Amino acid sequence: GIFAGLEYAVFGLGNVQYEQYNAVGKLTDAGLEAAGATRMAALGLGDDDDDLEGDFDAWRETVLWPALEKQAGTAPMDPAEAARAALPPCCYSAEYLGAADGGDAAADGGDDDDGAAPLASSRHYFDAVDCPVVASRELRSPDDPGSTLHLEFDVTPNVEYETADNLGILSVNPDQLVRKVAERMGYDPSALVRIGPGEGKAKKKKKKNDDGKGFRLPFPTPCTVAEILGRYCDLTGPPRRSDLKLLAQYATSDLDKTFLLRVSSREGRSEFKSKIAGAMLGLADVLDRCPSIHMPLEHFVAACPRLQPRYYTIASSSSVYPGTIHVTASVAATERPDGSVLGGVCTSYLAGGPESCRVFVRESAFRLPEDPAIPIIMIGPGTGVAPMRALLQERAHMRSIYLTPEGKNTLYFGCRDRRLDYLYRDEFEAAHADGTLDVLRTAFSREVPDKKVYVQHLLAEDGAEVWQAIEEEEAYVYVCGGVAMGRDVVR
Repeated sequence: GIFAGLEYAVFGLGNVQYEQYNAVGKLTDAGLEAAGATRMAALGLGDDDDDLEGDFDAWRETVLWPALEKQAGTAPMDPAEAARAALPPCCYSAEYLGAADGGDAAADGGDDDDGAAPLASSRHYFDAVDCPVVASRELRSPDDPGSTLHLEFDVTPNVEYETADNLGILSVNPDQLVRKVAERMGYDPSALVRIGPGEGKAKKKKKKNDDGKGFRLPFPTPCTVAEILGRYCDLTGPPRRSDLKLLAQYATSDLDKTFLLRVSSREGRSEFKSKIAGAMLGLADVLDRCPSIHMPLEHFVAACPRLQPRYYTIASSSSVYPGTIHVTASVAATERPDGSVLGGVCTSYLAGGPESCRVFVRESAFRLPEDPAIPIIMIGPGTGVAPMRALLQERAHMRSIYLTPEGKNTLYFGCRDRRLDYLYRDEFEAAHADGTLDVLRTAFSREVPDKKVYVQHLLAEDGAEVWQAIEEEEAYVYVCGGVAMGRDVVR
């Protein structure tokens, strides 16, 4: 085979909630063997629905290390020995340029003095466009304790999109949290900093369009410390055990160091689950509980996970609203075991009423049939109805242009109670009344005591009709919502 002589080991990353659990890992493992490569360690499967890191640690210790030891004739360095080693070299350096003048720093945007390009995983920081929020309204009833927002962004003239694409939103950590972490770590929030290559990284001037092997920018720089902590550092997300193990190297107290090494170890999995994951602690919380952790800013940048974009399927038609993008966002709020409330990073930011947001568009798989005569079946409970709203707007627009017979439009929507969280109720009922929406099927799971009705139940009732539309009329089916719901719909 073409890979004869190659030795390999595969650990797959998956989630049992998905139908094709760990399909890529299994395919890679089998494919390499079929191509002549030699498997040196049995396939490992990680389940992100439970404890992905724990699965990997167990596979590494019981499968991979013994295989490597057998092959090399000596044991590789024990992870505990690495943890006891001196502080690690840092891949970044921080050059302080003084205090900012009060406005946002003029970031390099991937074209700094060294000509460094962005990391591929950080490209969105450089591509995002700051767009004004021109509308924000609550979609739920005042009697509902929850919150779902309808937001509209003015994207002219820099952002284009197709109906039901995805909008990536870059959130910002709360100012209070940023100030707290800066004070805790001894950083000046107003200091202007340029992030560059650290130890072991080439510092020579690099040409533009470099081949990617040199230093890569983690985010636009120079910028202020407050911008680094607010825009690019995930201060509230759950830390991984490997993150805690790294933080242990910066703890000067034996008590803090011992705790961090214990909860990050394979033997400390249960304690990690109860005291870190179960307590819903973020990095900022860990810093509070381990006050002896201190590190220079560049080490913090290297150690802290990046604040990732949140994606929302666009709820507007690009034909009807070419200059604005509509988004439907359910504001997340979870009570912690200690009684405090952990808010969603992005939805809490959006609920705070920002004047503008950094956004970018990512292509979606949701596309209408080119032939408007083909029927469509839309299944979108809760905020999963957002792309269905966009598709319905687009179908109405197509009808007004082509003036030809249009395929049947069917929507299945579900929520808890029509009086509380029936999103876009007026719009959908109006579309049903004027004939744009031929069939509107609604399921309310909490209206009748002891009788929970979900969209899956309605689909089962309409099974023969739905199958006829798919089999005989080649209807397009769109599903958006929770994984469990989607799996039931497919079944």
